[in-house]
Amino acid sequence: MSNDLSPGPCGRAWVEIDLDALAFNLADIRSKTPKSTEIMAVVKANAYGHGVEKIAERLVNEGIKAFAVTSVVEGVQLREYVNDSTILVMGFTHPDDARWLFDCNLSQLVVDGAYAKSLNNTEYNLRVHIAIDTGMHRLGMEPSNFKEIESTFNYKNLTVEGIATHLSSPDSFNKSDIEFTKSQIEEFLKVVHKLKKKGYNAGKLHTLSSYGIFNYPEFTYDYVRPGIMLYGVHSIDDKTKVQTTLRPVLSLKAIVAQVRCIKAGESVSYGRTFTAKAPMKIATASIGYADGLPRHISGNGGKGIINGQKAPIIGRVCMDMIMLDVTDIEHIKAGDTVTLIGKDGDEEIRCEEVAKAADTITNDILSGLSNRLPRVYI
Repeated sequence: MSNDLSPGPCGRAWVEIDLDALAFNLADIRSKTPKSTEIMAVVKANAYGHGVEKIAERLVNEGIKAFAVTSVVEGVQLREYVNDSTILVMGFTHPDDARWLFDCNLSQLVVDGAYAKSLNNTEYNLRVHIAIDTGMHRLGMEPSNFKEIESTFNYKNLTVEGIATHLSSPDSFNKSDIEFTKSQIEEFLKVVHKLKKKGYNAGKLHTLSSYGIFNYPEFTYDYVRPGIMLYGVHSIDDKTKVQTTLRPVLSLKAIVAQVRCIKAGESVSYGRTFTAKAPMKIATASIGYADGLPRHISGNGGKGIINGQKAPIIGRVCMDMIMLDVTDIEHIKAGDTVTLIGKDGDEEIRCEEVAKAADTITNDILSGLSNRLPRVYI
């Protein structure tokens, strides 16, 4: 066998990425923000499962000069693809790994006074953004502890480039959530005002992620941080204050491995959770939960599209395979394509539908797609 040959990327299951749709979504987000506001594209978790290398390269070509990741490992990897851009690590980096922040020219989010001190003590000259905890209580310095915030500006090895907060409920239209979101912004601005009054340069301010951009445009400052909506989907609820025209970037597809007929009373897959009530035709497709397809979608509305027709997923999702009811689909055969997310003919399955069937959000579905799925860029 020749060493030059390798299996085709579409021989079992794969992900298709529409880079033009990515550019379209970026343009839509830009149209909703002031020209003075920069886009900090969130490309954590392998660009939400889309493949960080090609996503970052296209975003750079579209003029993006700032990115956000979760870990220093992601930052180091991303630096291979983007040379001159700002890369902000928004998760925890152990001080022992601070040299990677320095060597790769990464910025680090500082989450409390002790952490700022430990980074300063590494003696690397580091660029940082200060996280302000305005009520989400995940990461950040509390506004009431102003001395802790102020002290970060006085460390000789830390250069403060910006201040950020994270809104906990920007997707909600519940009255109390709206009031809470506005109170978060008020607390954030109080800190910024106090710093400026004392002569500190607060740097670039950023508060809004995806839902914030479309629901609270009045709170747009120096950066916005689009994540899930950059990839053309909503977390689960597509209701936003400002209308969007987003296009899904990702499609998920697999190959039919076998088609068979079963009799009434016969069962399908592990645990015999599905039993045929009448004779039926089923197709086995070569994708499963090891690829990131949630086990819970079967029996909860999970479907695939074959030959332009939707087919319910039946029986338990296996590690590497699923079964679909294709009784009403003609001319189906091994080698046909099953679309689990995306369009086929006039039919479409959106990631939001898959998330609903799995009782989760699209962020979970997309970031959970296995790296064993080849990414095919179109």
